[in-house]
Amino acid sequence: MTTEPSSDHPRPATLPDLFIAFTLLALQGFGGVMAVVQREMVERRRWLTQDEFIEDWAVAQIMPGPNVVNLSMMIGARYFGLAGAMTALAGLLAAPLVLILLLATVHARFAGNPYVAGALRGMAAVSAGLIAATGLKLTNALARNPMPLAWCIAIGALTFVLLALVKAPLIYVLPLLGGLGFILSYRKLKS
Repeated sequence: MTTEPSSDHPRPATLPDLFIAFTLLALQGFGGVMAVVQREMVERRRWLTQDEFIEDWAVAQIMPGPNVVNLSMMIGARYFGLAGAMTALAGLLAAPLVLILLLATVHARFAGNPYVAGALRGMAAVSAGLIAATGLKLTNALARNPMPLAWCIAIGALTFVLLALVKAPLIYVLPLLGGLGFILSYRKLKS
């Protein structure tokens, strides 16, 4: 699903521009690149509006595979079709692949070191913070949501409870609560 790019904001000029942008995104995204993608695509480069980003991210989350991979391909396809999707994907994966292979080699040698284990635990905390910060940044979009804010909060809280506390499988929670959100939004827009 690709929507036409809006003409009121900039766009990547060429496929190499798209590749470099996603390579730089990938190199910034230790512990999770979604926060970086939102900042770069919406705030810095302005290739997407906040609403376009939220819509694309929602679709990327329900598709199989890593969210950011899906999102990169959607953004690339938005501007350059299939070639853009493949270019954005290559930019997102090429440099990190090389870095991961190098880091895996180093980690295999030093995995037993307590300083290395401590550093990895610290990186996990930073990653959780990045995800939380992105979620908070995107909450301003709830003001434009057709559902009342209370319903949005209730669905979000129920999602958290089911996934984090009850440990219900995502494959059941997503269609159930995503479908509920879809139906409630649709009914509100239709009335």
